[in-house]
Amino acid sequence: MSWNYKKSAELYGIKHWGKGYFKVSENGCVEVNPEPKKCLNLYELTQDLIERGIRSPLLVRFPDIVKKRVELLSQCFSNAIEEYNYKGGYAGVYPIKVNQQRHLVHEIIKFGANHQLGLECGSKPELLVALSLMTTPDAHIICNGFKDIEYIETALLAQKLGRNTIIVVDRMVELDLILEASKKLNVKPHIGFRSKLSSKGSGKWIESSGAKSKFGLTPSEMVKGVEKLKQLGQLECLELLHFHIGSQIPSIQDIKSSMKEGAQFFRELNLMGAHIKYLDVGGGLGVDYDGSGSSYSSTNYNVQEYANDVISIVQSICDEKNIAHPQIITESGRSLVAHSSVLIFDVLGNNKVAKEDVSFSQKECDSRIVQEMYEIYTGINTKNFNEFYNDLIEKKRDILQMFTYGVLNLQQRAQAEDLYWATLTKIQSFVKDIDEDLYWKIKKTLSETYFCNFSVFQSLPDSWAIGQYFPIMPIHKLNEKPNNQATIADLTCDSDGKIDKFVEGENFEKQKYLDVHELKEGQTYFMAAFLTGAYQEILGDLHNLFGDTDTVHISITDKGYTVDHVVEGDSVENVLSYLAYNKSVLLENIRLASENSIAAGKLTRQESRLLMRHYEKGLSGYTYLQETE
Repeated sequence: MSWNYKKSAELYGIKHWGKGYFKVSENGCVEVNPEPKKCLNLYELTQDLIERGIRSPLLVRFPDIVKKRVELLSQCFSNAIEEYNYKGGYAGVYPIKVNQQRHLVHEIIKFGANHQLGLECGSKPELLVALSLMTTPDAHIICNGFKDIEYIETALLAQKLGRNTIIVVDRMVELDLILEASKKLNVKPHIGFRSKLSSKGSGKWIESSGAKSKFGLTPSEMVKGVEKLKQLGQLECLELLHFHIGSQIPSIQDIKSSMKEGAQFFRELNLMGAHIKYLDVGGGLGVDYDGSGSSYSSTNYNVQEYANDVISIVQSICDEKNIAHPQIITESGRSLVAHSSVLIFDVLGNNKVAKEDVSFSQKECDSRIVQEMYEIYTGINTKNFNEFYNDLIEKKRDILQMFTYGVLNLQQRAQAEDLYWATLTKIQSFVKDIDEDLYWKIKKTLSETYFCNFSVFQSLPDSWAIGQYFPIMPIHKLNEKPNNQATIADLTCDSDGKIDKFVEGENFEKQKYLDVHELKEGQTYFMAAFLTGAYQEILGDLHNLFGDTDTVHISITDKGYTVDHVVEGDSVENVLSYLAYNKSVLLENIRLASENSIAAGKLTRQESRLLMRHYEKGLSGYTYLQETE
């Protein structure tokens, strides 16, 4: 059977990580499909946007997916509440830190209005954003993070604006600040305690949980806090218990363990006389980035299972002592927004190491070691390949040493390396059915490098920093078999600016290369990284001064799509201004240098004019590469 779109879908595992939002269509392109009657060809969209003047690389956000994720989380908890006959309610909050982009936060609030979806802030700037944007009646604003008196007073005064702020005590010293400020302002505070669990999560963020975690009160501190509030007659102000075991928890068992301990804290505080109404179970609801269900970049549970376990565990522990069921609050940000953003980029070129043949004969090999390698190249076959392969690897090491010590000249080394790559290519052509391990080892060695127009550090920082897997694949040509294998290199002058960790196939094989199509002259090859909506934009840095990409918000309609927002990416001038460079000063320095060079006869007036034109255009231009117009 010839290659087709179904085989591409299997190869890239899109049905596992795409969760129905992304699929491969019959015409061989990736489609965005948030709802049954809403479908959009991602490749055609990319071409349309480029015609409109949007530049590659570009980030595309899909509000329809945000809407579906908000509805999914709320519906799953509604299902669980009904199934277990839970007497409390549910209302989540979106942690602004996951992605603070204004248009996205607006969409979260808009789509969450019918579900009482609130906001969580972990800093004073995030609190100011939340207070300005949150207008949903009765939606919570959960105030976490380090707090000074200004942070606390702002949160308290916001209650008089109708904002439902709950100030969570992350450190014991904050309780005194809250009580003093509330007395001064004559405002009854809504207080929460964050408990420091002994239960630890798993995955990359394990250190944010456990007894030595950065935030939270110990059991002793919580007891002292309750006693202090009792003495002051303000125990009724303690309305919420919060705990958090980290982001992207891959195992449901870790979630269950933390829920049991957290629910026990809730029950015991109520038995001490507190009447806590809310149980904030924090974040941790993971995203299945690679589809495997068995890695730190995946999950072995779905949203409904998560909701069921939260509700059933809290209910069971409360019922043991006839404690009223609390309203559950979650801080699930990654799950809400990760699927909604796609980074699209073009491939600029490639570096190919495989060689089908060599361009010289044995007579032209004037070095003994090169002659020996030529004999390996011409004599290797299905009977001797293992022995000859080992000889080849040994001679590769010898060649480097001989060149280092001056025994081989540059031309001889070039011949030797051509023979090395040609021999590996030849072995690969016949060894797959004989020695599969060797075949895959050589395949990895022969993989190409595809140079792509984006910055890993700016757009996919978690790929570099913590080894996060992101689904990456071509967005077109998917009715054609991808015969090349490649790692991805970005534009930065940094050896870490690459991606060489991929998951492919129905068996979720982790490998050091991605199957890609051959590049053809005159045809732009587009690829995309999916599930980039959580943390990536916020954590991105300016390595090599590559700035934010162009960003568009696309709503999908029955008849096509609408462009809701366009956020222009950084110009060179923008990026330099972040580092205190002034455009006028830069231009003046170049003008003075040009005039001096003209006076010295090193530069003509025409050349000076051309240099200034390029310099000014460069300052106002995109930080990424663009085709010459």
